[in-house]
Amino acid sequence: MAGSAGSQAGTEARTEASGADNLPVSDRALHDRVFTLDTHVDINEGYATYRLDPGGFTRAQVDLPKMRAGGLDAAFFIVYVGQGTISPIGYEEAARIADEKYEAIMRMVRAYPDQIALATTADEVEAIHASGRRVALIGMENSWPLGEDLSNVEMWADRGVRYMSVTHFGNNQFGGSSNPNLAAGDPPEDPGLTELGRGLIRELNDHGVMVDISHVGKRTMLESIELSRAPVIASHSGVRVLFDHPRNLDDEQLRAIRDNGGVAQMVAFRGYVGEIDPALRAAEQALAGEMGLDTPEGREAAAQEVFDTYRDRLAELRASSGNDVTISDFVDHIDHAVEIAGIDHVGIASDFDGGGGLGGFDDATQTPAVTAELIARGYSEEDIAKIWGGNVLRVMRAVEAAAAR
Repeated sequence: MAGSAGSQAGTEARTEASGADNLPVSDRALHDRVFTLDTHVDINEGYATYRLDPGGFTRAQVDLPKMRAGGLDAAFFIVYVGQGTISPIGYEEAARIADEKYEAIMRMVRAYPDQIALATTADEVEAIHASGRRVALIGMENSWPLGEDLSNVEMWADRGVRYMSVTHFGNNQFGGSSNPNLAAGDPPEDPGLTELGRGLIRELNDHGVMVDISHVGKRTMLESIELSRAPVIASHSGVRVLFDHPRNLDDEQLRAIRDNGGVAQMVAFRGYVGEIDPALRAAEQALAGEMGLDTPEGREAAAQEVFDTYRDRLAELRASSGNDVTISDFVDHIDHAVEIAGIDHVGIASDFDGGGGLGGFDDATQTPAVTAELIARGYSEEDIAKIWGGNVLRVMRAVEAAAAR
């Protein structure tokens, strides 16, 4: 895998050119001064192997060259497991998948120690950043892999997980999802935290892991906040008043996060930020089919050149339609969250490589464009620094302190 690192110099120009280099010099300078942390980056099959080497320019929206080109300093890489059956066999399979995702993240860190390092505390984040390297943190999306043994929280905390979402799509053994799986028998109304779920919140607090309430039903979310003795994080959500989607937070939820001292990370996910034009969606699907990228097998077999061509044509398609969900729509969500929760309680997540991205912010090279949009709307450098990473570091420190008590 390290062999591809030698090709990085040849791809740097390409990643730089594909980013936000048309920004005013002053905007890019401010962007480079603030610490930038994306709280949700997924990893795909074959990550940190010869199939998908993050040390080189890849088909992924986030890799090390793209992070450098876009001035993205840090990211939470995600141990994600989609919800399955609540049974001993289901728990065993979930734990296996979670282990694979964790090992993939650690392969990246071990392969490129001069470029990126794992942080488990806010102080470590700052020390790694000061060394000139990128910072990797680990979040777990869906607590289902824990099974019914809450001692597994300590095991994952020892591995470095620093936030854990209670649920994902579909209810689990701990509580209700914002998107219950009705076909699997989930009730339409959020049942709230189970007794095991209440124990989960206590264990997360005890071991310095942020309680993540993204993907969580409203009742379960509010009960989690009430029970938690530390600030919580919504790792990747939008605001519901701007786009009525179950994954988004209403104003009551934003105020609850504020009152808890937590942080709501606004997510750059087209389907949560705004309405996607049906004609554009159909054209996107047709393009993927034309290029053989409409199935997992096709995407796995495709050469990098095919992905490059696909991205170029997709960008042209979206730009020519005039109906894409854009970075301006995304920052509207940030604006509203700041208005309701306050500047100290809002941050940024991309959900890159898990469906995230939108017009003007479609991979890590375009990270500076978010800063430029914030500058254009009158945010100060101090406020931008809070939104891009300062607020999350504050919450991490508060969670660390609560665990020590």
